[in-house]
Amino acid sequence: MGLKTILVCLTTPENTETLLKLAVPLARKHNAHLVGLHTVEALLVYPGIAMHIPEPAFASFNASQRKETEAIKKVFAKHTSPEDFVSEFRLIRAEAVSAADRMVECARAADLVIMAHEDKDNDRYDQRNVQAQVIRQSGRPVIVVPSDYDGPEIGTNLLLGWSDTREAARAAHDLIEVANEGANLTVLRVGKPPSNPLKDVDGIDIAEMFARHGLKPTLEHRQQSGNSIAEVLNQAAFEKGADLIVTGAFGHSRTYDFVIGATTHALLREQKLPVLFSK
Repeated sequence: MGLKTILVCLTTPENTETLLKLAVPLARKHNAHLVGLHTVEALLVYPGIAMHIPEPAFASFNASQRKETEAIKKVFAKHTSPEDFVSEFRLIRAEAVSAADRMVECARAADLVIMAHEDKDNDRYDQRNVQAQVIRQSGRPVIVVPSDYDGPEIGTNLLLGWSDTREAARAAHDLIEVANEGANLTVLRVGKPPSNPLKDVDGIDIAEMFARHGLKPTLEHRQQSGNSIAEVLNQAAFEKGADLIVTGAFGHSRTYDFVIGATTHALLREQKLPVLFSK
């Protein structure tokens, strides 16, 4: 059926420009309903702390919120008003919960979520690390876009990081919704290649599945050779001229991710292309 609802999480005017350059062509291609979500931070006063916040502080805080909202809304209108698909700017107050919680709530009704790479210099405190939280908790595929990305439209040439896991299988099927008809697709296994590639039954099966959907898949194996899996995926995507990396996300426990690190965190830190994460 294709994508019918696309949610774009807008946090700053700068990343709104970047995100809509990717989201608008995708919404146009699928005639999807495009929702631009911006959350307004709540000024929380904790009852356990005895302090007085003067009225001018509240007024200044609210004024800064309105100014940022209007700037983001203006950019959203610039990109969507010439289009025929339905677009909606949605302003939601975080209130007593975090911005991430509001994003997760809205994401669950979307076919696809698009977010900007973390920007520690400009993101509000309550927006820190929201990408990982939305990927983990929303149950929806999430495309994270580098802050300085100005590349081609996605969907023509894709790279899938494949492994025999539930998360990778979910990513493989989410990929179909964003790929163009006849798109080139590299199904990449990272690790020691089999002595006989024809015995990689799971890899061959997933490649054949893509071919039945009208894509042009190629199954490849690459060794890490001292590099991280994220580095191998980024390098392969660069060599192939890919416009999107697709991968399963957070296949390990939170403890493993915190102590050892994982491919998902590495890609979120080091991404050079848009990456679609599926959990």
